[in-house]
Amino acid sequence: MYIVTGAAGFIGSHIVKELNERGINDIIAVDRLDKSDKFKNLCDRTILDYFDAQELSEAIQKNSFNRKVKAIFHQGACSDTTEANGEFMMKNNFSFSKLLLEYALTQKAAFIYASSAAVYGSSKNFRETQENELPLNVYGYSKLAFDQYVKSRVKDPDSSVVGLRYFNVYGEREIYKGKMASMIYQMYKQIKETSEIRLFEGSENYAPGEQSRDFVYVKDIVDVNLFFGLNDRKTHNILNCGTGESRTFNEAAKIVISLLNKGKITYIKMPDDIRKKYQSYTKADLNKLRASGYEASFSSLEDGVKNCVKYWEKLN
Repeated sequence: MYIVTGAAGFIGSHIVKELNERGINDIIAVDRLDKSDKFKNLCDRTILDYFDAQELSEAIQKNSFNRKVKAIFHQGACSDTTEANGEFMMKNNFSFSKLLLEYALTQKAAFIYASSAAVYGSSKNFRETQENELPLNVYGYSKLAFDQYVKSRVKDPDSSVVGLRYFNVYGEREIYKGKMASMIYQMYKQIKETSEIRLFEGSENYAPGEQSRDFVYVKDIVDVNLFFGLNDRKTHNILNCGTGESRTFNEAAKIVISLLNKGKITYIKMPDDIRKKYQSYTKADLNKLRASGYEASFSSLEDGVKNCVKYWEKLN
């Protein structure tokens, strides 16, 4: 069977869906459902069992979780980049991840986990090397710390252990994330509510709205996860997971405006507390991902946003 953490979340629920579509229903869904309506992301999914994250942690520590596991897709984490409580962040994103990794190794199960492009922080080079790892917040550090632990702990695993450094993921089923939803959804929501998309004025040497991101569609993220989690090769690596292209916020906003046939862009001042921790540019270097055998192309921003807007419009 398979374990998906963060199973009711944005990316996790898409992984459960794709597993179902491949005929896999023996899924242990793991999450925390205490603060949001994200349970709705699982209502149309098929699972075998559900564990609260704390329940699973206790079961593994007591050696009472006696199920043979083929793969763990570890997507659960605190993804709030503004969270300042380092103790809370490390407990959720580092300690729990270590526990799952050790369990996967004893099970000889594939372990595919979500890292983040936040590990690069202020760097302008997004190749998976130590000199480029300069996180700007404790979220980014929590992801980097676990990447470092994996590198030191895992030398010759009996199954795949792959960390995927997600860039700016957007897509369906992220509405519940509130302020942490992607900028693509935030743009859509702003137009629906005010007919106006608010982007930051210039930062560093960037003109207003010309800061750019590697926007990657959630379904492509899922395909990469399952490529490494369901095949029999033994891949041990930490890899970037993005499109390899960087698009400006102005470009993204204009795509959303054209699809809704309304809206305008307004530029606002960037808050001082954000300015020092702001990534003005991201672009995944995909050389290691391609060298690891993943050859599929990624969705264009135009196609991905079109799919999302169609989905979001059906919910209104």
